[in-house]
Amino acid sequence: MISSQRQHLILSRLRTRGAVRITALSKELGVSAMTVRRDIAELADKGLLKRVHGGAVTTSTLLSEPLFSVKSQMDIGLKDAIAQEAVNYVSPGDVIAIGGGTTAYVFAQHLLESQQSSGVTILTNSIPVAELVQALESKDVEVIVTGGVITRSNSLVGPIADKVVQSLRVNTVFLGTHSVSIPRGFLMPNSLEAATDMAMMDIADRTIILTDHTKWSSTSLSLFANFDQVDTVITDDGLDPDSVTKTRELVKELVLAKQGESDESVRPPRRIRPNENGVVAEHVGAHAAAGSPGYPDPADQE
Repeated sequence: MISSQRQHLILSRLRTRGAVRITALSKELGVSAMTVRRDIAELADKGLLKRVHGGAVTTSTLLSEPLFSVKSQMDIGLKDAIAQEAVNYVSPGDVIAIGGGTTAYVFAQHLLESQQSSGVTILTNSIPVAELVQALESKDVEVIVTGGVITRSNSLVGPIADKVVQSLRVNTVFLGTHSVSIPRGFLMPNSLEAATDMAMMDIADRTIILTDHTKWSSTSLSLFANFDQVDTVITDDGLDPDSVTKTRELVKELVLAKQGESDESVRPPRRIRPNENGVVAEHVGAHAAAGSPGYPDPADQE
């Protein structure tokens, strides 16, 4: 397959998925990862896509949202580092809310593998997060699902979700974001999802945003939070110094999670494995099941 044919296929995948990964394209095209990177670089130079760590996203990001199954495979190391920091903001017995998106999902994974999850109640509009808790078969963690209309990111939004949220109260809400705009705030491509996120913030004593450094270089349609409405932003240490300085001037607390701090020789890499419909088929790694009460035997999860 010649370069123009490969690039045509890459753009075709972007139109349907919203984002692509270099490793997946390499396998599909039968070429090296370096060849795919060159194709993506050429397309980026023409303004036909935007390069991100590990792949590319469509340039039409104002209204587009990649599928959960695609997003879950991107920037996994960054999400792990952010999630590990976020767990420190939960105490046993807390009532918390977790929004949609893959970073929030990875946070839920880390939380449920920790001692802090003991006696926690989780309100969520994320189908994967709800499935994750359900898979534990643990009576120690309770999950409340909002209901509503399903988005491409497997989040539940709209008037039904908002009504359920408004009837409750939580200690802390953990939300992801599609983009960070200085000095505006935090944005999503889906206006209904933005409204549901705002509803969650309204019932929370504390709001924490979980987002990797790449979101500072993207844009989106609907603003759901100003900087002064957010208590803490947790991102990774890949954020450039200028953005760090400007963000710290606007938000109450900015936390930079260090990448690669976990002991990978002891802790196996976590895997998010959505099926073809974008629904997560396996949530908890064997390392969690081995030593934590409430986790089913790993053999039963295959």
